[in-house]
Amino acid sequence: MAFSALTADHRRNWLLAALEPEDLAYLEPNLEVVILPKGTILYEPGDRIRYTYFPHDSIVGLINILEEGQFVEVASFGREGLFGLISAIVSREAFGRYKVQVPGTASRIAIDRMQEVMRACPKIQRLVLSYSEALLAQTFQTVSCNAIHTVEARCCNWILSTRDRIDEDLLPLTHADLAELLGVQRSTVSTILRTFQTQGLITQQRGGIVIADRPGLQDLACECYGKIRQTFARLLPVPSSWT
Repeated sequence: MAFSALTADHRRNWLLAALEPEDLAYLEPNLEVVILPKGTILYEPGDRIRYTYFPHDSIVGLINILEEGQFVEVASFGREGLFGLISAIVSREAFGRYKVQVPGTASRIAIDRMQEVMRACPKIQRLVLSYSEALLAQTFQTVSCNAIHTVEARCCNWILSTRDRIDEDLLPLTHADLAELLGVQRSTVSTILRTFQTQGLITQQRGGIVIADRPGLQDLACECYGKIRQTFARLLPVPSSWT
């Protein structure tokens, strides 16, 4: 469940920040800022999707839950994008679990109103379509990455992408969080993070990971981290640091 926040700063989301004032005016009267505590489940598979969310500093994962109880993250959403729209075009049903991985805030709008705005404002519609293409490319790359690249490289990717989204070297990620994100055992993640710490790439503290050597982590990450960044930089209004 999301809780109403006291202030509204919708432009903390990069998509909303890219809109001209007259375009944002279509959305702003119906946008509200909500607080997303860590671990909050926004939707379970089959739930009716009611809102489109534009994250600020929060990160939400879309998790596929298999019949035998296994689960793995298949997409993630941060301040570069939105969620709760693309997967609800027809059925309006969530096809996975939407879980807050990194706490923070987001702007949200009722999905009916969001669809009305897209019909009325071609610029907003084009921006959403550009994001849809970037997200599809990210998913394509992630599927390939999960099938081919090592858990160590994928762990680096996730640490780095989290850093990109929150602009902090202290990441509120636990071993259990990363195990869920990567679809592996917690013991596997613990071994990997101990190795990273021994190499001077990170330090660990209760409830979080501190990046100590970002270039070193980038050297260990696979090509997918850079390719996803390049795709978003080509299609969307992201900072120059993403190029």
